Amino acid sequence: MASCPRFLVSPRWPLADAGRYPPLARSADVATSRRPRLRLGRQHGYLFRCDSSSSSSAPRDRPPRPRQQRQRSQRPGGRGDAVDPVGFLAKLGVTDRAFAQFLRDRHKAFKDRKWELCSRFIDMKEASSGFELLGMHRHRQHRIDFMEWAPGARYCSLVGDFNEWLPTENCAREGHLGHDDFGYWFIILEDKLREGQEPDEYFFQEYNYVDDYDKGDNGVDPEEIMHRMKEEYWEPGETRSRKSQLEMVVKMYEQMFGPNGPQTEEELDEILDAQTRYNEWKALQKADSLSVSTSYDIIDSGQPFDIFNVVTDRASFEKFQAKKPPLAYWVEMRKGRIAWLEKYVPTISHKDKYRVYFNTPDGALERVPAWATYVLPDAEGKQSYAVHWEPPPEKIYKWRFGRPKVKDSLRIYECHVGISGSEHKVSSFQEFTSKVLPHIKSAGYNAVQVIGVVEHKDYSSVGYKVTNYFAVSSRFGTPDDFKKLVDEAHGLGLLVLLDVVHSYASADELVGLSHFDGSNDCYFHSGKRGHHKYWGTRMFKYDDVDVLHFLLSNLNWWVTEYRIDGFQFHSLSSMLYTHNGFSTFTGSMEEYCNQFVDKDALIYLILANEMLHDLHPDIITIAEDATFYPGLCEPTTQGGLGFDYCINLSVPEMWLWHLENVPEREWSMNKIMKVLVNSNQNMVSYVENHNQSISGRKSFAEIILNSGKLSVGSVNDDLIRASLLKIIKLITFTTSGGAYLNFMGNEFAHPNRVEFPMSSNDYSFLLANRQWDLLDKGLHKHLFDFDKDVMSLDETERIISRGSPNIHHCDDTSMVICFTRGPFLFVFNFNPEKSHQSYHVGVDEAGEYQLILNTDETKYGGCGELKSSQYMRRTVDKRVDGCRNSLELALPLRSAQVYKLVRILRI
Repeated sequence: MASCPRFLVSPRWPLADAGRYPPLARSADVATSRRPRLRLGRQHGYLFRCDSSSSSSAPRDRPPRPRQQRQRSQRPGGRGDAVDPVGFLAKLGVTDRAFAQFLRDRHKAFKDRKWELCSRFIDMKEASSGFELLGMHRHRQHRIDFMEWAPGARYCSLVGDFNEWLPTENCAREGHLGHDDFGYWFIILEDKLREGQEPDEYFFQEYNYVDDYDKGDNGVDPEEIMHRMKEEYWEPGETRSRKSQLEMVVKMYEQMFGPNGPQTEEELDEILDAQTRYNEWKALQKADSLSVSTSYDIIDSGQPFDIFNVVTDRASFEKFQAKKPPLAYWVEMRKGRIAWLEKYVPTISHKDKYRVYFNTPDGALERVPAWATYVLPDAEGKQSYAVHWEPPPEKIYKWRFGRPKVKDSLRIYECHVGISGSEHKVSSFQEFTSKVLPHIKSAGYNAVQVIGVVEHKDYSSVGYKVTNYFAVSSRFGTPDDFKKLVDEAHGLGLLVLLDVVHSYASADELVGLSHFDGSNDCYFHSGKRGHHKYWGTRMFKYDDVDVLHFLLSNLNWWVTEYRIDGFQFHSLSSMLYTHNGFSTFTGSMEEYCNQFVDKDALIYLILANEMLHDLHPDIITIAEDATFYPGLCEPTTQGGLGFDYCINLSVPEMWLWHLENVPEREWSMNKIMKVLVNSNQNMVSYVENHNQSISGRKSFAEIILNSGKLSVGSVNDDLIRASLLKIIKLITFTTSGGAYLNFMGNEFAHPNRVEFPMSSNDYSFLLANRQWDLLDKGLHKHLFDFDKDVMSLDETERIISRGSPNIHHCDDTSMVICFTRGPFLFVFNFNPEKSHQSYHVGVDEAGEYQLILNTDETKYGGCGELKSSQYMRRTVDKRVDGCRNSLELALPLRSAQVYKLVRILRI
């Protein structure tokens, strides 16, 4: 086994040297599942948690999507099951005691961490909704509120275009909730009165700045509304103003002791009992006041808590119960945007630039706010600045389409917006929306996964060195442009998945979060643990409540603000291990629970999956982990991490190893199938993604079409070479575990690799684009038609959402593979030299099989050796491959065929 390549080991515990992946070519392994919903509440002043299994009327429970409903019925730990921290080990047949104890200890730490979060933020919904308070938000009382977390700072203010970048103008002040014990700074930016306007008389006067901006402003004076409220709502005497909170106490004291009553305890005589004092006071009241004030009487019998013994007449009680708060009057008092514009000038206008200013022990700092939603570089390309994004209400983007339904099988189209155009430049969201989205739909994919969308300073990092986690990349367009992209994708029936990088962050100190408040341990670990050993990035402090608040809120933000349908968590091995995954894994369970495993990072992933699936039941989460950490796709109630899918990184590495190191005639069919089908449930399979063509590596099309190593028999033709690419894609697709991924351009065999502009290529855009004009040309058109028909076949027949493949035939000598999946039979001939005119493969079900896909057809660039009479095959009563029946097929070299059982014969 020592000489075997690492992809030949089971994908669950591979001989994976995670450190082999370059920083720009890391992928994220993802797996997802569901778990019982956790409910948090208060009872007797304490938080409590209860299982949903005991409640039959939980209004928040929603029916799960079909695929996940089947998954929960097939494995333990569905919603409502009891929590078992080691439950999934029995399913996998793992009996390692050390790892089981690690899972139990991790579950205890998880409960403590969740309790700590909920003690600060009430529940997980609040813990993941920080974007509603932090950052910059308009308040209805003609002001803007700004909040930032910087525990290491001693002074905080906002500087920008709106105050001529003066650090003393708009600062966190005492009396304005300026600074709390957790390090959160609060700044109020008051809108400016126009010349000649007077301040509002009522401090609670609100302006409907955004919602219903064209309503209100009915011209009714606030004094008139207050007068009408007194006449129509309040009872006589209820609206009498009090100059002091102690006025009622003083009045009662004067009634009891007179205006010159005792001032000290020594002057105080014996006090009569409450009943006597009440009767004396009642006798002094005037008859007209008794009708109002004597509806409620207190009966004092000298016993404790007599104050609760209240008697009243029924009419007064019903009148009190029927009374509603005077909200209608307050709403009417709220003015609209027209009145706001007449009276105020915004303290900070739409598209104004700003930064946050800190005074720290090491000096003054200017930073881009961590919760900024739009960030632009300055003119010189040095330090960026935040942009206040507050378009007028009439220009706010209006969503047109709802979210599409979650698919039983995912056909994911991975893309990068910047390189999606054919020109030598950075493409925009608008160009991607108008040109690429229709192509994705016509190609037959049902989900689009975008990478590099979150704001990053270094374009050559592909977008993985994130600087501003709540902002879309400004080089592609505005936040509204990205909203339109998502909306149009939904209108086409496409899910939108976001490649999110929470495993590390950019080390840039001017734009990113590194040394944000002047300290070295604000968002990240201090010392060596806070730095990635090879990539120069920073590592998050996953055990800090405020960091968890930031990361969880970030996930919820993209779903809430931009209606994202799911996430792929990038490069989990970087965060799960203190060695950042740069270690050789031998498959021992000890490597997943030793001192190098970051338990806090595991707990964060569990929290993230539970929060996302609880608040957004239809969300999809995918894990990318080169080490295949145990339990990625298992329910969190059974000790798993709770992902829906995980990326199968072994498959592309296996194909790459064969193409580069093994002559085609020596390929082992058994080894290939072992990698493709071993533990492929909930696996996202792919031939190549962006990793295979970035960072100096060649794309598969470049290897196959331009390499002289592959033997092609007597014909040396690009179409013959391309036939290998077709069968590699088809067998990878048809053996996938419910999801398949394709990188932009690979569906038509894009001939060139991807190379982002950087110093090594003089910042050239020559290879940072896609050659869409090849879609209508020769070989590329044939390959695209084939890829489109494969996607269409899954759309109509639901091939990859069926059960696991059942392998009937796998022969290294003939290089033929045969397996079934439901009523479908898949036959592959990888032999580059020999066709089989009469090849027998076994099938269990006797009947007639219709050929529904043939890679050798001329429309796909094949030779078309099969005749129309050979498209319908009938089984013969001959035992082959351990099956009772068999089919006699003609198999051209380097070809694949898909048959469907259309008629069953009963003998």
